Amino acid sequence: MNMKFMQIAMNHLPEGKKFLDDKGIELNMDDLQPMLELLLNVMSEAYELGLEEGKSESK
Repeated sequence: MNMKFMQIAMNHLPEGKKFLDDKGIELNMDDLQPMLELLLNVMSEAYELGLEEGKSESK
């Protein structure tokens, strides 16, 4: 699942980088790595929450 999340994040990375660049915040890929890890953690937690809710609704 983390690989799918990474693919999603990488698809949206140019948009996020442009947003930061427009705000005058310059980051290289080494700077972005911790933010990508944070995003993956958020996506994983959201997935688990949705999975738990789906299980409880199906009961």
